[in-house]
Amino acid sequence: MQSHVAAHGMAVAPHHLASQSALAVLREGGSAIEAMVAAAATIAVVYPHMNGLGGDGFWLIVPPEGDPIAIDASGAAGSLATPQAYAGLAQIPHRGPQAALTVAGTVSGWDEALKVSRELTGAALPLTRLLEDAIGYAANGIPVTASQASASADKFSELRDQPGFAETFLVDGQPPKAGSRFLQPALSNTLRRLTEEGLDSFYRGPLAEQLARGMEKYGLPVTLSDLQQHRARRPQPLRLAHRHGELWNLAPPTQGLVSLAILGITDRLAMADADDAMTVHRIVEATKLAFGLRDAHITDPRHLDVDIQSLLTPAALQPLADNIDDQRAAPWGAGKGPGDTVWMGVIDKSGLAVSFIQSLYHEFGSGVVLPESGIVWQNRGASFSLDPSHLLALAPGKQPFHTLNPAAAKLNDGRVMVYGSMGGDGQPQTQAAIFTRYVMQNAPLQESITRPRWLLGRTWGQTSDSLKLEGRFSAESVDRLRQLGHEVEVLADFSEAMGHAGAIVRHPNGLFEGASDPRSNGSAAGY
Repeated sequence: MQSHVAAHGMAVAPHHLASQSALAVLREGGSAIEAMVAAAATIAVVYPHMNGLGGDGFWLIVPPEGDPIAIDASGAAGSLATPQAYAGLAQIPHRGPQAALTVAGTVSGWDEALKVSRELTGAALPLTRLLEDAIGYAANGIPVTASQASASADKFSELRDQPGFAETFLVDGQPPKAGSRFLQPALSNTLRRLTEEGLDSFYRGPLAEQLARGMEKYGLPVTLSDLQQHRARRPQPLRLAHRHGELWNLAPPTQGLVSLAILGITDRLAMADADDAMTVHRIVEATKLAFGLRDAHITDPRHLDVDIQSLLTPAALQPLADNIDDQRAAPWGAGKGPGDTVWMGVIDKSGLAVSFIQSLYHEFGSGVVLPESGIVWQNRGASFSLDPSHLLALAPGKQPFHTLNPAAAKLNDGRVMVYGSMGGDGQPQTQAAIFTRYVMQNAPLQESITRPRWLLGRTWGQTSDSLKLEGRFSAESVDRLRQLGHEVEVLADFSEAMGHAGAIVRHPNGLFEGASDPRSNGSAAGY
């Protein structure tokens, strides 16, 4: 179970073609950021059920020297997304035009990240080069993954009648078969237009006007003015001082707080010597406490009632750690549910590191494909509440809650690490599993990702909020967790429900180590 080690740079993605797109740019002297834009464009084409140009993105950029830079490329609710527009509904629909209620921020993130790259390196590869692979794959076809085939089949009944979906994502009215060739000519044209008109055209150019006409035609609550007002932001990243180094993640509206809080709580417990059952128990108990913080505080950053960074101080974390009972599981309510996402990492020869996530929220987002664009629009706005007194109450111009959170760390021994995973509620839990195994328990990097994982909360198509374990845990560990009071469900071995994780470590000797998830179609590619 070996990780891949390279001398000059490394890219990890949950689809091997995206890893290769990034690697090709690195070989041509591009920065880790430029390589990530290439990978982001490619994976939008080759993993179309998980992410796309109609979704959101978050970046965590760690330069070799100086402070990390975060980019929030997530969109706000459209100006027509008023509570009155949803009158009579108990909740926002998960599919259809009413679900497509926020601006898609992904492309603005690519644009902002390339500005950061130019600021840091003083150089730039042409956009045509960065999107070249993606344009080719969309025009000439991609091999349909089992993941895309099963998502298309599983969600067929709720997606087939959404505007534009059938002609874009079905073949002769049926879900595409795994291993078949799948073409996206409209998306290829859109990507080509972006190379000609510039990425900003998505928001303030001819492409924006085309998208807005489609939105009006299908009744989306997003307008041309909403697109024009959108800008990616550079918020201050959240920071955790850990015994093994400095950890970073994204600030609200993401749940980066949760990921750091779990590791901050467990840093105060004896994790180094914990066996499998106790490792899972402590991280799950920390997760419950961290989800409590999330549900109490995380919303649009303009509506926060507390300094989120203050929740990560020793004084805030120690009482939470003291609350964990090694003999008994605490009661548990409910999570936020699943999410489809891609996490990718790149580190280049200079040591510039990128941790990145882009997502549509649910498989194929809202299911609505805007005319002539090939772009399926996200349903991230479904995380808003229609209860006006709720922390996440819907309002035009408000950012929705995001599960997305890319992670990075600088360890005391000089290692730099980027890591993350897709998977809604599972993201912070998987991050904790990887970091704990690799950094605190000294497991090899690839083994830390391959080992069986767990998920507290709901997965795709399930309503139970139980503790779900992959089938590869020992019977003794499963029994022990049940004895501690956990409601345990055992899933299949290498279940996709556990997310697609990945990690890259730059070692003090300058070598790069990468690991990808056998649950995905990914690879770690270096040179």
